[in-house]
Amino acid sequence: MDLSFLAKTPLFRSCGEKEISDLLKDMRHSVRVYKKGSMIFHSGSFVEDLGLVMEGSVQIETVDLFGARSILGICERGDVFAESYACIPDQPLLVDVVAREDTRVMFIHVPSLLSARGGSSVVQNLLGIASRKNLRLSMRIFHSAPKKIRGRLYSYFSELVATQGSTEIRIPLDRQQLADYLGVERTALSKELGKMKREGLLDYHKNIFRIYVDVNRDKG
Repeated sequence: MDLSFLAKTPLFRSCGEKEISDLLKDMRHSVRVYKKGSMIFHSGSFVEDLGLVMEGSVQIETVDLFGARSILGICERGDVFAESYACIPDQPLLVDVVAREDTRVMFIHVPSLLSARGGSSVVQNLLGIASRKNLRLSMRIFHSAPKKIRGRLYSYFSELVATQGSTEIRIPLDRQQLADYLGVERTALSKELGKMKREGLLDYHKNIFRIYVDVNRDKG
């Protein structure tokens, strides 16, 4: 087990390697490997384990009865997922969790974490993680609120410029995933991005964007 890596994750922040080693002995955990596109958790299932991404990344998504997909979030190396459901084990999952690439996940049994000796700091970290995720879900609501695609893009770009501290931003989604996240058609999204590029509002190459306009304007 890579204890030095675990010590750098938000879940084990402020924990030393010896402390983490002792905690792992006191709580149930396992590590599994998933191929790209593999389903990790199915909607409707019940879980008592949270997942910690050791390598790769996972996608949190929903698919409605008509097959429309919505992306709720991306968890990359060091992030955790399903923690809220694991804390309420009688609540069925309302989302699917899918490996975006070849991925290795550590599963931690939350009831055993809550009763583990010296686990209070990890529980506090878990509370902070859950709070930040609630904020991110709120941001997604903001991004999908504008009626026009350009307004949704401005809202999303505003968040990334603020969090990445630069007008040159990296988008962690491909075009289809971005369309699903914003709740628009991919062709319409690509058309709008092309139009914005021709107007000199932005430039992009793959998932790297440079913004040339005040993204806080025209969000309607």
